[in-house]
Amino acid sequence: MRSALPKVLHKLAGRSMLSHVVAATATIAEAKRIIVTGHGAEKVEREFANTEHIFVQQKDQLGTAHAVQMAVPHLGDQGKVLVLYGDVPLILPSTINDILNTVTDRSMGLLTIHLDQPDGYGRIVRGQDGAIASIIEQKDATAEQLKITEVNTGVLALEAWQLKDWLPQITNNNAQGEYYLTDLIAIARDNGVEVCSVHPKSATEVEGVNNRIQLSQLERAHQRQQAEILMSSGTTLADPERFDQRGELTAGTDNFIDINCVFEGSVVIGSGVSIGPNCIIINSTLGDGVEIKANTIVEESIVGDRAIVGPFAR
Repeated sequence: MRSALPKVLHKLAGRSMLSHVVAATATIAEAKRIIVTGHGAEKVEREFANTEHIFVQQKDQLGTAHAVQMAVPHLGDQGKVLVLYGDVPLILPSTINDILNTVTDRSMGLLTIHLDQPDGYGRIVRGQDGAIASIIEQKDATAEQLKITEVNTGVLALEAWQLKDWLPQITNNNAQGEYYLTDLIAIARDNGVEVCSVHPKSATEVEGVNNRIQLSQLERAHQRQQAEILMSSGTTLADPERFDQRGELTAGTDNFIDINCVFEGSVVIGSGVSIGPNCIIINSTLGDGVEIKANTIVEESIVGDRAIVGPFAR
């Protein structure tokens, strides 16, 4: 990212990528959330200082399996373990639940996706029976394996005792000299544990961010999804490509939102509301029939029914 800020703290839709991932796990009851940090660990811990998260630091970058190994001392022998990534911010709670629901003593869950351009991803290798047999990282793959379009997203879930038993079996005998978490798949197969593939609802759920270009692309894809949800519920947007939602937005029907409007925090819009161009609405409620004229900022306010605010007001 070319930044003093840890990658996972760069913002998407108004909040850090890592906070998106944490929020996606909110529906998991009695979950113990362990965050493995590296570069800028103290900054990550500071952002989540008022939470019950457990922080462990991976001082030596020896691979994904090594990162997970750092968390093992905080795991019991019972329960399920879910592995997520702080730079893959848009995974949905429903997808997480789908993965967890595959986990038993005889099966584990793996999130995979088919991509037309799978460059950079580990390939899913299936046996003659169609079951997942292993994952081959791109740098270790043969020419034939590189033709595979089903790829590993890195997201997986399994029983805690399985993880603790199998991690020590992983070696760094590969092109990168790293300990790959993906080696768990072959170990599971060798132990008679089925690897169940789960697919995301869309590719944006599993898109990772390594630079600011990718972050901006994912931002726009996410904003487009938010815009479509809003339009489907009865609000007209002058241009869905010039709309930004950075929080929770609830709206009634027959509303109109002009270009370059930003909604931050918790915003509630009634019905029959018109919002002009270049407006910013922050933690506010707009009643039915409200008109917000151009270049207006509404912050921490309750605007009554049929009120007119602006233009150029704050």
